[in-house]
Amino acid sequence: MTRPPTLLEMRSITKTFPGVRALADVSLVVAEGEIHAICGENGAGKSTLMKVLSGVHPHGSYTGDIVYRGENVQFHDIRASEQAGIVIIHQELALVPGMSITENLFLGNEPRRRGSIDWKTAQRRALELMEQVGLHEDPDTLIKDIGVGKQQLVEIAKAFAKDVKLLILDEPTAALNEADSQHLLDLLRGFRERGITSIIISHKLNEIEAVADTITILRDGRTIESLDVRADGVNEDRIVQGMVGRELNSRFPDHTPDIGEVFFEVRDWTVKHPSSEDRLVCKGSGFTVRRGEIVGFAGLMGAGRTELAMSLFGRSYGHYVSGQVFKDGREIQLKSVPDAIRNGLAYVSEDRKSIGLNLLDDIKTSMVAAKLSKIARRRVVDPVREHRVAEEYRQSLRIKTPSVDEGVVKLSGGNQQKVVLAKWMFTDPDLLILDEPTRGIDVGAKYEIYGIIQRLVDQGKGVIVISSELPELIGLCDRIYTVFEGAITGEVTRQDANPELLMKKMTSLTKTATP
Repeated sequence: MTRPPTLLEMRSITKTFPGVRALADVSLVVAEGEIHAICGENGAGKSTLMKVLSGVHPHGSYTGDIVYRGENVQFHDIRASEQAGIVIIHQELALVPGMSITENLFLGNEPRRRGSIDWKTAQRRALELMEQVGLHEDPDTLIKDIGVGKQQLVEIAKAFAKDVKLLILDEPTAALNEADSQHLLDLLRGFRERGITSIIISHKLNEIEAVADTITILRDGRTIESLDVRADGVNEDRIVQGMVGRELNSRFPDHTPDIGEVFFEVRDWTVKHPSSEDRLVCKGSGFTVRRGEIVGFAGLMGAGRTELAMSLFGRSYGHYVSGQVFKDGREIQLKSVPDAIRNGLAYVSEDRKSIGLNLLDDIKTSMVAAKLSKIARRRVVDPVREHRVAEEYRQSLRIKTPSVDEGVVKLSGGNQQKVVLAKWMFTDPDLLILDEPTRGIDVGAKYEIYGIIQRLVDQGKGVIVISSELPELIGLCDRIYTVFEGAITGEVTRQDANPELLMKKMTSLTKTATP
């Protein structure tokens, strides 16, 4: 089969930040009308390469050449690349929540008539664009009133408003449920049939294998190889081998649990929605955690897993109605976040960038932020202690950074997640709650984080893992609770856990017996 003509070629791209070489002589060839995947561990340079292509890192800030549609191009900003038909959709969507779909689609590019915005034309064009991406909503609907999956479609529709020729998607399904992810992948296949070229960055290797025509693998800022998916018989194991430089025989470290007695128990936990008093987000929930045990929580998006975790962690979400929490057989009060920390709880949120970290801080400040009293002398932070603690965590968690004085914003997603883990490990918790701890990070970083979790429970601590990935829960957890519409609907042991049983319990309020 003849390969389609080349649309894009990036030649010997090198990009350096202070103290870090992010890209070293990277090359990439993308054919017209194909879906081209870029894979690699966190920090491999994937997003940096796409920011070079889209003008986020302007010409002159890197070396190398970009040849697009047969011409050597130099993009000095993102507007220049968009005018050439290259549109990038970042993992953090650039939408204004308080504006309508129509307003977001044409923000800064509004159709005008006689010097004023032509809203009639804007609405008509909005409906046309929404139809192209399969978004069936009133164009006057506010962004904040639609789900993340539909917001992703609005971003893609914005790209079509700019006459896109090359669509770049950075982790497009990271925050989507299975149904929305499948819809997005089907959409990309439809674009391919229409001759639109897509570049996709993703850590979900099963999706890459299913949808990509070509896969380029980066490692440590260098091009390792490009694979023709159909000709080379590519599978997930082959991609992993290229990413990490070796075969990864197991996605989970070997571990023999040493599970002790129940030390944490929740009874009849009931919480109202923060803005809808007639809606319960937690309905009489009860569960236990033993020392040395990893306990999973499975549920579809919106099932109430995060709401349960946040409401327990110092009533950080919703309005408390009823319920009791016991630790080591004694009832404890968790009316505030300081209460929760004092009682040995820690919570790593699912949104590390907005909630878990202050991206304006440096690494060492972030690591000690949850318990400054541990590194203070006479209520004043001791900078020597602060630096020593941060350096110990940098080494033990293998955080890739030249210095703990660097800003956390410069770290890859996997390394940012390790900083969040360090921040809460520093509080020396008895129970660590991890909400989507491996979302948006690569298979190698996942393996390291699984090892960190196992080392924590080996110290006699308890760990709760909330995850949307059933294979992750099955491979990591000793027991799994299922959640549906705010209620705990089942409890499954590691030996009995399988995707079919978990899905059955995740989609029904009827408590089914574990076989």
